[in-house]
Amino acid sequence: MRSFRGSWSVAGLVAGFAGLAASYFVAMVLTTRDSPVTAVAELVTRLTPGPVVERAIRLLGHHDKQFLLLVILVLSGLLFAWAGRLARRSWWAPAIVFAVLGVVGGTAVSAERGSGAIDILPIAVGFATWLVCLSLLTDPLRRHERALAEEPDPDAAPGAPHPADHTRRTFLIRAGIIVASTTVVGTVGRVVGRGRRHVEEARRLLRLPGVTAPQLPEAVRVGLDGVTPWATPAGDFYRIDTAFVVPTIEPSDWQLRIHGMVDREVVLTYQELIDRQVTQGWVTLNCVSNPVGGNLIGNAWWSGVRIADLLAAAGVQPGADAVLQTSDDGWTCGTPLGALTDDRNAMLAFAMNGRPLPIEHGFPVRTIVPGLYGYVSACKWVVEMKVTRFADIEAYWTKRGWAELGPVKMSSRIDVPEDGGEVLASGGRVGGVAWAQHTGIQAVEISVDGGAWERAVIGGAPSPDTWVQWTARIDVEPGDHTLAVRGIDADGLVQTGEEQDVLPDGATGWHTIDFTATEATDG
Repeated sequence: MRSFRGSWSVAGLVAGFAGLAASYFVAMVLTTRDSPVTAVAELVTRLTPGPVVERAIRLLGHHDKQFLLLVILVLSGLLFAWAGRLARRSWWAPAIVFAVLGVVGGTAVSAERGSGAIDILPIAVGFATWLVCLSLLTDPLRRHERALAEEPDPDAAPGAPHPADHTRRTFLIRAGIIVASTTVVGTVGRVVGRGRRHVEEARRLLRLPGVTAPQLPEAVRVGLDGVTPWATPAGDFYRIDTAFVVPTIEPSDWQLRIHGMVDREVVLTYQELIDRQVTQGWVTLNCVSNPVGGNLIGNAWWSGVRIADLLAAAGVQPGADAVLQTSDDGWTCGTPLGALTDDRNAMLAFAMNGRPLPIEHGFPVRTIVPGLYGYVSACKWVVEMKVTRFADIEAYWTKRGWAELGPVKMSSRIDVPEDGGEVLASGGRVGGVAWAQHTGIQAVEISVDGGAWERAVIGGAPSPDTWVQWTARIDVEPGDHTLAVRGIDADGLVQTGEEQDVLPDGATGWHTIDFTATEATDG
């Protein structure tokens, strides 16, 4: 008869994840934005140095958040199992482990924007669940080991069950019940906490006056299959943010506060915002984390209200040079005041491609500023704008080593052929996209095997705030070659070939690929 020692670790695991499920359920019932696990993940993200975050984004792409959550759950599981083993020696040792985990969770939840005392309740419920479930599971284990240590009953009939068998069954039954209950509680919590569904319904029913469907401008496409579409559907638009749980905000609950170095504070409701004069335009957005040749870029038809008009109504005071924007999830960015008040179409956007913003892209309201990387301008779920000075603020990414101003750098990309792909040696077509937001692209050039630069044909653009498609024909010998591309902006500046990483203010260099030139075949 074996001692059943591994069950102590199992008891800790089962009790631990039961506590997590209970805290998640309570958080969802209270419509708290984050469960404790996601709050811890967001705290880790906020405390992680910028270069480490950048490396994670590069390696994992849009799976970086899921990976961090998985790591947290795995580490939690190891601690739960260890707590279970400690329970074999004393009752208070696992309680200390659970208490420490509770403090970590409580600290993370308290660090969230707008948190209050009620937000700690899920932590308390989870801690109590840990202790109760661990007690229920370790009690039969203790009795099991005592039964094994007793001398066999000499009067017991041959083949009679050992007293330890009963305690073993008790443990398995209780563990099964707790696992099933954990599954049910977690599932119910996911259902009852999905305020997102209601917000999605409110979004679907919205009617936005002045917002029109996008009409593709003339001659923007170059007619080469494989080149990235000039207009990016909302579902394909890149997404980079720090939110583990996307804020779900009812339009009726949203408001924007403009304050700081202004003559008068302005508070706008959603209805007051959409009732103002609407501005619309095609604007290309790209992330500062986009490497040379990367795809963290998209072009969409945005509708909203000019920020310059709102700031004029507030009355900006002399000496201000920045606006600190704050998202509903607490993320911040410092935006140059001049970029919000000059002739560019900087806006508080409430529609994307003719429809209310998708929740993931900032519903109900986000900021769009042509010519700036998103980390200093594109505040999704924006709820606050503080007119201030750069000398007086520190925003989310700038305190992690990124540059303060963040103007978009000219860049270009080869889409056809893909790296390692094939193209006809004689008359083969290559193509891609190029951009220099708020300046515009006047030309694109390609070079084969490091040779002379030759002009490509570029598509049209309705404004300097969008990218352009380009295409060119090549005539080369069959075999392996390299292809490079560079842009020339409207001011005549040639895109630099000097290679620079994305830190601290965006990547530079020419996108270069390898390709194989093939001869045409009959048929």
